[in-house]
Order: sequence, then C-alpha cells, then structure tokens
Amino acid sequence: MKTDVNKIESREAQAAPVVKRDNSKIYFFVIAIAALLATNIYFYVKYKSSGEKLYTVTLQKENLQIEIDRIEAELDNIKSEGISSTAALVSAEQSARQKIEDLRKGLEKNEISGPQIEAAKLEVSQLKDQVSKMKDDFTALKIKNQLLAETNNELNEKVKENEAKTASLVNERNVLTDKIAKASSVKVSNVHIVGIEEKRNGSLENENRAKRIDKLQINFTIADNPLAAMGKKNVYVRIINPKGNLIANSEDLFLVHGEKLQYTFKEAIEFNNNGQEYQFMWSDDTHKFQKGAYTVLLYADDAIMGRSSVVFK
Repeated sequence: MKTDVNKIESREAQAAPVVKRDNSKIYFFVIAIAALLATNIYFYVKYKSSGEKLYTVTLQKENLQIEIDRIEAELDNIKSEGISSTAALVSAEQSARQKIEDLRKGLEKNEISGPQIEAAKLEVSQLKDQVSKMKDDFTALKIKNQLLAETNNELNEKVKENEAKTASLVNERNVLTDKIAKASSVKVSNVHIVGIEEKRNGSLENENRAKRIDKLQINFTIADNPLAAMGKKNVYVRIINPKGNLIANSEDLFLVHGEKLQYTFKEAIEFNNNGQEYQFMWSDDTHKFQKGAYTVLLYADDAIMGRSSVVFK
C-alpha cells in the first residue's frame, strides 16, 4: 500500500512541470488577442471619427456652395433690373463677384480643413450682408429713378402744354400781325392807264393805237388809311403784255408775303395819307407796243395795291 502511494506521488511529481508550460501559452495567446482587439477598436474609432469629420466637412461645403449660388443669383437678379448704377454700386458688385469666385476656388480644394470652412462661413456671411445692402441700395435707386421719371413726365407734359400754348399764341399773333399788315397796307382807290405818244416837239398826247404809243401812263390815287405808316414807300409795278407774258428782268425781284416775285419797274413815292394822286411813266425799251390788252399790277407794303388793264388797237 505504501508502495502504491509512493508511486502515485512520484507520478504527480513528474506531471507537474507539464501543466505549468501549458498555462504560459494560454496567457500569451490571451494577451495577443487582447492587444489585437484593442488595436482594432482604436483604428475603428479613429477611422469612424475621420469619416464623420469628412462627412461633416463635405456637408458644410455643399451648404456653403448652395448659399454662394443663392447670393450670385441675387446679384444677377439685381443686375437684370437694368437700373443705371452709380459708380459705388458698380464697384460693390465687382467686389462681391470677386469674393464669390475666390470662395468657389477655395471650396473646390479637397484638402480644405475645418478652420478654413469656418473662415469660408464668415466670408459668406459678410458677403450676404454686402449683397443685402446692395439690394437695398438698388431698390432705393430704383425708387429714385421712378420718382425722377414721373417728375420728368410731368415736366414734359407741362412743357408740351406750354409749347402748345406758345404755338397757339404765336399763331394768333401771326394771324393778328397778318391782319394788321393787310389792314395797314395801302390800297389804290382808282387806277387809270393810257397810251402816250410823244410828239417831235416834246408834247405828249393820249393814244390808243399800239403802233403810235411810246409810253404807258399809270395814274392812281391811294385811299386814306389811318393804320398805314406814312413816309416813303416803294411801289413795284408788274406789266403783262397781250400775249400774257410778264415784262421783267430775272434779277429784279421783290417779296409779297414771303414769296419772291419779278417786277417790271419800281418807283419810290412819299405817302402822306391825304388822297394824293400819283403818276408813273413807263416805256418798253426792247419791244414796241402791241395790239391787245396790257395789265398793270401795283404792289406796296408786301401786298398788292390794285390792278387795271388797257386795250390798244
């Protein structure tokens, strides 16, 4: 029995070192697995955090891009209204568009960081305020232009109204002036025309046979006219021969109501407004008198005074 116990103890003593070696291997594997798990958890947390940051940055970039698009659309809308901008507004618009371009270039960079995003947010906020002020300035300018346009239209209407009144007054004045001119122009009360034969002894005799006539004698009296101006007056005479042709030189012209007319000859008279009788003598140096009717027209004060005719045999 004792021998058996000794054998058992001897076996246990031999087996003890084997159990010790197995425990150390287990501890090693446990530690290795724990380290691997810790490493995996570290990298998982790290990459998860980086992914969340990347997502956040991307979302912020998209939001900033949308906000920039809105601001640019607001600028385009302001410009499309076609308001004549002041120099200050044009400069503000150019500055805003330059900032938009710079922001777009910055957001296009993939390596943009969180602080850069925050700086971009601040710039966008400032840009929104700038465009908002521009919009207010454009609105104020638009209202001002509308008021100026309304005032201008009112002034134009008044100008047109005044021009119409002035034109009416000018027309009335012209009519009145014409009436006064006609009323103040002198008129003959009678005109008498005779053919004159000049004798060798110098005496003058009335003659109605064309071949014997040397001159035309024109006798006329001017009617009294209290509106007519007294003093010297030019009397223009137009003589038409039996063939209906005016006897005149092309360079001899005078005006009647603004129209140029040729005249045969002219004489100056002294008008005293006392019913005085006047006499003109005229001879045709280029042609002899012909059979038929001669018509004589007298003009003064830019108007016709009177007319008469005579028939020669």
